Amino acid sequence: VPGTSQATAVVSKQQKSHSTNSRDERFRSDVHTEAVQAALAKYKERKMPMPSKRRSVLVHSSVETYTPPDTSSASEDEGSLRRQGRITSTPFQSHSNAEPWLNRVIQGSSTSSSASSTSSHPGGKPAAASNLMAHIQLAWSDVVSNVETCICVFINTWQIMHPFCLAGVPVNSRVSSKIQQLLNTLKRPKRPPLKEFFVDDFEELLEVQQPDPNQPKPEGNQMNVLKGEPVSVVTNWPPSLLAALQRWGTTQPKAPCLTALDTTGKAVYTLTYGKLWSRSLKLAYTLLNKLTSRNEPLLKPGDRVALVFPNSDPVMFMVAFYGCLLAELIPVPIEVPLTRKDAGSQQVGFLLGSCGVTLALTTDACQKGLPKAQTGEVVTFKGWPRLIWFVIDGKHLAKPTKDWHPQLRDASAEIAYIEYKTSKEGSTVGITISHASMLAHCHALTQACGYSEAETLTNVLDFKRDAGLWHGVLTSRGLRPEVICPCASSSEALTVAIRRPPELGGPPPGKAVLSMNCLSYGVIRVDTEEKLSVLTVQDVGQIMPGANVCVVKVDGTPYLCKADEVGEICVNSGATGMAYFGLVGITKNVFEVCFFPMQSTGVPVSDQPFTRTGLLGFVGPDYLVFVVGKLDGLITVSGRRHNADDVVATALAVEPMKFVYRGRIAVFSVTVLHDDRIVLVAEQRPDASEEDSFQWMSRVLQAIDSIHQVGVYCLALVPANTLPKAPLGGIHISETKQRFLEGALHPCNVLMCPHTCVTNLPKPRQKQPDVGPASMIVGNLVAGKRIAQASGRDVTQLEDNDQARKFLYLADVLQWRAQTTPDHPLFLLLNSKGTVASTASCMQLHKRAERVAVALMEKGRLNVGDHVALVYPPGVDLIATFYGCLYAGCIPVTVRPPHAQSLTATLPTVRMIVEVSKSACILTTQVITKLLKSKEAAAAVDIKTWPTILDTDDMPKKKLANIFRPTSPDMLAYLDFSVSTTGILAGVKMSHAATSALCRSIKLQCELYPSRQIAICLDPYCGLGFALWCLCSVYSGHQSILVPPLELESNVSLWLSAVSQYKVRVTFCSYSVMEMCTKGLGTQTDMLRVINLSCVRTCMVVAEERPRIALTQSFSKLFKDLGLSARAVSTTFGCRVNVAICLQGTAGPDPTTVYVDMRALRHDRVRLVERGSPHSLPLMESGKILPGVKVIIAHTETKGPLGDSHLGEIWVSSPHNATGYYTVYGEEALHADHFTARLSFGDTQTIWARTGYLGFLRRTELTDASGERHDALYVVGSLDETLELRGMRYHPIDIETSVIRAHKSIAECAVFTWTNLLVVVVELEGSEQEALDLVALVTNVVLEEHYLIVGVVVIVDPGVIPINSRGEKQRMHLRDGFLADQLDPIYVAYNM
Repeated sequence: VPGTSQATAVVSKQQKSHSTNSRDERFRSDVHTEAVQAALAKYKERKMPMPSKRRSVLVHSSVETYTPPDTSSASEDEGSLRRQGRITSTPFQSHSNAEPWLNRVIQGSSTSSSASSTSSHPGGKPAAASNLMAHIQLAWSDVVSNVETCICVFINTWQIMHPFCLAGVPVNSRVSSKIQQLLNTLKRPKRPPLKEFFVDDFEELLEVQQPDPNQPKPEGNQMNVLKGEPVSVVTNWPPSLLAALQRWGTTQPKAPCLTALDTTGKAVYTLTYGKLWSRSLKLAYTLLNKLTSRNEPLLKPGDRVALVFPNSDPVMFMVAFYGCLLAELIPVPIEVPLTRKDAGSQQVGFLLGSCGVTLALTTDACQKGLPKAQTGEVVTFKGWPRLIWFVIDGKHLAKPTKDWHPQLRDASAEIAYIEYKTSKEGSTVGITISHASMLAHCHALTQACGYSEAETLTNVLDFKRDAGLWHGVLTSRGLRPEVICPCASSSEALTVAIRRPPELGGPPPGKAVLSMNCLSYGVIRVDTEEKLSVLTVQDVGQIMPGANVCVVKVDGTPYLCKADEVGEICVNSGATGMAYFGLVGITKNVFEVCFFPMQSTGVPVSDQPFTRTGLLGFVGPDYLVFVVGKLDGLITVSGRRHNADDVVATALAVEPMKFVYRGRIAVFSVTVLHDDRIVLVAEQRPDASEEDSFQWMSRVLQAIDSIHQVGVYCLALVPANTLPKAPLGGIHISETKQRFLEGALHPCNVLMCPHTCVTNLPKPRQKQPDVGPASMIVGNLVAGKRIAQASGRDVTQLEDNDQARKFLYLADVLQWRAQTTPDHPLFLLLNSKGTVASTASCMQLHKRAERVAVALMEKGRLNVGDHVALVYPPGVDLIATFYGCLYAGCIPVTVRPPHAQSLTATLPTVRMIVEVSKSACILTTQVITKLLKSKEAAAAVDIKTWPTILDTDDMPKKKLANIFRPTSPDMLAYLDFSVSTTGILAGVKMSHAATSALCRSIKLQCELYPSRQIAICLDPYCGLGFALWCLCSVYSGHQSILVPPLELESNVSLWLSAVSQYKVRVTFCSYSVMEMCTKGLGTQTDMLRVINLSCVRTCMVVAEERPRIALTQSFSKLFKDLGLSARAVSTTFGCRVNVAICLQGTAGPDPTTVYVDMRALRHDRVRLVERGSPHSLPLMESGKILPGVKVIIAHTETKGPLGDSHLGEIWVSSPHNATGYYTVYGEEALHADHFTARLSFGDTQTIWARTGYLGFLRRTELTDASGERHDALYVVGSLDETLELRGMRYHPIDIETSVIRAHKSIAECAVFTWTNLLVVVVELEGSEQEALDLVALVTNVVLEEHYLIVGVVVIVDPGVIPINSRGEKQRMHLRDGFLADQLDPIYVAYNM
């Protein structure tokens, strides 16, 4: 327990002044130095790739502005007697020798906060005990000469390790060489993989730890219950503690009871027994009689009262404590809250609330220091009940009346006081101590320590709780220089064991050097030869008088341990706590339920209940108790138990003073993928360089790996002074862990080692020898499953008054419309203000097309069949020039124009399409013509090689002599070029027949007629977007309201306003448009009151991917109040081989949603599950299959047909399939059979086109328009995009969805693989100091949900992940950018 009274502060003050950089020989332990050096020698050569970091993240703040951690307040981890270096000559000089010993011992047993589970320890092996004792005697002889016995509370294991140095700093280099470095690091032999597997509620086989046949096993006899010496009978022993206070207060009023010292060691105040008695009486009288609420007394006996006193004021605390006892109130001592956001303060508030505390006692000085509200009252702290603050300084207390006397009852089982304790998880509980326990405990302590009257005790512990309260406030006795008496205690069982002073005739102190490896299996083996990983422990003395103690197994049924087995120490005595206040369940588990340690025969050891202490240990020779750790600090990894304190000790042995602050290290475990993972967090010194810190981190990993044979999952360094402090100054462990898991720790350095630690991944999938296609069909038939195939309505059977059907070619349809309905408006283009920018009627379009055709022939001198690139912004010009090309017999190729602001990025794509499509001419506007020939363009591409460029802004009004008429419908009509998400530029050929069939199919599905209006907010350059802009209106005669998506950047409500204004029933958009509306209008729905979307029957998202359910649902919900029907929003599906396979249309059942098991998908299987079940993934049907389209699901490898609800490649046969690739740039060989595939079995005659998408068909209970049962097509994802990892197939979107959920600051995410490493790129929407928080969260979530280890985590700015016009991520572009060092990442972490 940290020093808290002023007596200790003097040491810390003077030690602060001395220089801290001199190496302190007192921490030497040659044995451990050799051990750690030997452990690290193995790793000498290995270079780990160092993370790369943007400069701005490096400098959290300058060295000058750093304040080192506040080491003046004595800390739970770092008693203020623990500073390093030499003290200037003072009377206290000889203290310095005591330090190495105190380092371990003083840090003690405060269980107040979870911080005690990871105190800072210099760890390892002490010098020989005799040496040590000699030091200690010297140290203390000058300081306290008249004191009888020194009691040191000792829970943590006692180790002293030696720091060692680092060598070699990895160089910062290019990404690719770092990845190579990482691969080299990962090639090293891993810890052996675990042999057996268990089934994790599906066929996911997670490896499970099987007992190692060679692991040490306990061999000793079963231990018996240890009985303490009987409690001596004292004739004049007072019947209660209050009676004792009355006796001393009245018979020896002048005898000093307590002296408080200031920071220089001067006595500030001496409280006599008489003063204590009279003041406590005054306080008791005032509390019961002078505090009222609505004329009722505020307090009645049995009420709980909070005591809030600073560590510098033991006098007032003692008065308050006994005053409450005299008033029969129950004191609840807590720490002074400093700010509204103290770590763990909310939990303390919860305890006060559950205890029903309404009054807090404090001192005048303390009350003035508390944070105040504007009213001047003390603020209500977060999570606290409303408290009345009462100051107990003398002037506020009333003198009792003559006839008032407190009732001094005999010590009973009623609650005397409540002590708080913080658990490993951070929850705060109150432990109730009865009057009888308190008296029995004082009796036992007095007997064990040989206390007698008029002795002096020096207390450097926290007097509000635990041993400081018991020895300093309750028993008040002494210290002597000969001997240190360590003791073990816990909040539940009070003092468990204490070493007796020599004159009481106890056995000599014991010491054990234990094998750490055996300890991790819970077995005690004295280490003989292996010096590498040992733990040296000293005994904590014998058990208390009148107590029974046994050691029971930590897990499962509480059987007694064998003599050589570590277990939890349990106590049965009259001097233990009673219960956890208000918590019946866990009380039964710890105190009450007659906790019987069972013998192997299953017979209870005794009929008396034992209390669990939370201490792990064993009983050694001479019945000495040894403690090796605490349950709170226990970390169980793969079946082996490690102590957090020991891990910290090893870390501190690695040359700690240079890089991190001693005492500011936290170790805890987090559960990831069914096992505990060790996390180590330390505060970094501001003057430590990046390279040094990284080097230190990698050496710590290696040291822990060697000494403990366990991997560290994550090691994080945070800036000085940023870890949450426990009330007494140490690290608040549970709060640190909470921040780590919430991504609020803000580390400045982080190193994750999932490759090293995670040994229980599922078995990589072994691909079975493929079952042949014939066997599959037979299997499906036997199982009663139909073959998965479906088709839209039969076009030949559909009778409609479709005049356009008479014409084979679209050019003919346009001429016919220009003659029959010349003024019928076909197109209406809106600008960003929502006003009409241009329109085109049938005749106007026809006339403009004629002019373009004339220009092509006369100016461009083009021949029939020449290819023409149309480079236009979205608008009527693009449509007119398209028909102009058809009129002239040329083949149009629509190309997105380059962006003036980013020519270097966009112009090469234009250049490539023009080149690959073999365009003989470019048609464009004057502005773009200038751009294509500009100096800036010359820097990006070779502008001399452009073909003829014609600008069509002012063409002569000439009539075309004759319009070209193709000789056959199978002739090429246009080329459709698009860059896929995998970065492949592919152009497909569309014949005149396919073009007409496509228009007819869409017309029938959407019921499009000349009287209809549809709104289109899509890019018009490829796929279905192009067809809807340029083809469908001319074929069906409906009016298209064109909204260029680019205009939404300046007016995000443009599209929805247009839909509302023109009362549009059918509208099309892209995911990027939907996302812009959802994000941009989400907060402005009030401004949109003028918009009414109740007219919309169908709003279709044009996509070539799996439907984004989350986005479509949030869009529907958001605009529901504007009249948008939830049924209206649906998706379409098309791809390169067929741009429109599914489209919801106006009739037919609503799209269905199913839930599939994501783990089955990885094995290429569909397993339907209920909504909300674990690992479930919602998939929405991609709209209805279009008329004339047939779909089948084929096996990706055998090309055989698959059954209903089986995952395979979607194949399509339809009159509007493209006729083939014009070219697939760079991938020609791979795609040869995409348009001419045949099934290997069954119907082998039909020619299909392979879409390259995985999906499945499922027959639903719904009926379609023809009365047949409806077949739903579910698209899972593009085959080209899938990641093959560990023999399984992953869809990037699933991993990305998990990652985006991991932290609120993750705006977007993309994943790809590089040399079998999974790379996750995350866009950070927040401050750069959050960047490193994301590394662990991303790694955790991908491990938990996908059983994959992330190799590299890249944190970038928002907008870095490239997205195409359809709103799809361009993962391959991103990968190329990453490998070429072009992303300017904030941070790149290479996971080990």
